[in-house]
Amino acid sequence: MARRTTIRELKSHLGETVELRGWVYNIRSSGKLRFLLMRDGSGIVQVVWFKGNVSDEIFAQLDTLTQETSLMITGKVKEDKRSPIGVELDGQTIEVLQIAQEYPLGPKEHGPDFLLSNRHLWLRSQRPHATLRIRDRFVKAVRDFFDQEGFTLIDTPIFTPAACEGTSTLFETEYFGEKAYLSQSGQLYGEAAAMAFGKVYCFGPTFRAEKSKTRRHLTEFWMIEPEVAFNDLDDNMRLAERFLEYTVQYVLKECAFELTTLGRDTTKLQNVKAPFPRVSYDEAIEILKRKGHSVNWGDDFGAPEESAVSEDFDRPIFIHRFPAQIKAFYMKPDPQNPKLALGCDCIAPEGYGEIIGGGQREEDIEALRKRLHEHDLKEENFDWYLDLRKYGSVPHAGFGLGLERTIAWICGLDHLREAAAFPRLIHRIKP
Repeated sequence: MARRTTIRELKSHLGETVELRGWVYNIRSSGKLRFLLMRDGSGIVQVVWFKGNVSDEIFAQLDTLTQETSLMITGKVKEDKRSPIGVELDGQTIEVLQIAQEYPLGPKEHGPDFLLSNRHLWLRSQRPHATLRIRDRFVKAVRDFFDQEGFTLIDTPIFTPAACEGTSTLFETEYFGEKAYLSQSGQLYGEAAAMAFGKVYCFGPTFRAEKSKTRRHLTEFWMIEPEVAFNDLDDNMRLAERFLEYTVQYVLKECAFELTTLGRDTTKLQNVKAPFPRVSYDEAIEILKRKGHSVNWGDDFGAPEESAVSEDFDRPIFIHRFPAQIKAFYMKPDPQNPKLALGCDCIAPEGYGEIIGGGQREEDIEALRKRLHEHDLKEENFDWYLDLRKYGSVPHAGFGLGLERTIAWICGLDHLREAAAFPRLIHRIKP
């Protein structure tokens, strides 16, 4: 009896007859041979059928198969050094489960709108499949890193009573007669948890109602947000660079096949090793002016500015100590210069821009109250958050990493929408 296995495990079954269950990726004919490319979710393998080795009925049945037909086959595993996975199968038996009719995605080029409308089917193709495999392995590395560093995972709410990152990008919803908002960040709740556990992280979906069509924005995306009691800005940057080094190097080791499938040049990824260069905001302004960018002190940086500052470095960089006026209410001012905030952005190379934003939080209750009023935020909406500054307040810091932005950089993608299984964009909520 043939042993049931998966394509990923075929190399451990050389010389054996095995059973595979999956779908037709492609099939072609050459005289008395049929070459079936079969996928099963774990990989793609070529199954060779020779007319002299199978019945006429089976050989005729092969000519009825269409792309994405579901089937079960048996065959003998043999080494093939020409194969991307090192093996192929000699086909023996076949059982068709369902003949797919007029599958809409063929080998020809399709436009992005068509592919997004058929995202539920496009996931079966090699590029999105490889991308989402890399995302899966990156997420595993995230969990492993924080486990090893002694962090506790805290799940934070999706429904929130107030803004965290500014009121202009809130998704508002009715909540049993009250207003509620979809979470922009789990950070505020992470700060509360850090006062209980010391080192915590949250990892979940966040939402921004940004009316943006750039390649760097989604309305729903995932954030990884550690928060650490007693950390300052420098501690925070050291944590972030250790985190990125660990996760990126893990993906390079585990996903070589997928990165090759995507045609990714991994040279710059191999350079993701701590320490990362530190560039102050003031230094960044000078770099930009030297390169001909029209910027003034106090301006926030967009994609062109981030790319210009980072292009001289072979790994991610930190830009730190931005003007306090352009940062969130919870960011602590620099004691050496209160016009600056103790914040940092980590900028990925190759023009991918900011992937991490964070910094040291304001731990003084009166300073925090003042900032809330300056940002036109109602103090009563943050009464629980202010409690953290009443009962054992300490310096603390954290950051948020945008998962899709990071995956786009690691994979060398053109748009964030490719880094999510079912992306949500300003004009797209289907499928």
